[in-house]
Amino acid sequence: MTPPAANEPAPKNPAPKDPAKARFIAIALIRLSGAVFVLLGLLVTEGRIALPWIVGVVLTVAGFFDVFVMPRLLARRWRSPAP
Repeated sequence: MTPPAANEPAPKNPAPKDPAKARFIAIALIRLSGAVFVLLGLLVTEGRIALPWIVGVVLTVAGFFDVFVMPRLLARRWRSPAP
């Protein structure tokens, strides 16, 4: 590739990073991890994974917290200021 000539402008950055996209992905991953915690917790409480019963309860509660509470907290924290 040849360098741009002296009279040509430098190439622009193709796309600036969008913080909203990163925040959306973060919230989606938190919800997904919460769902995985709930499933693992239910498997533990049913005895299909050899861990103490209380570990399953803690995983289930933490998973529900991640699915229902954390996305709202993050959305409120990342809310844009009113114009």
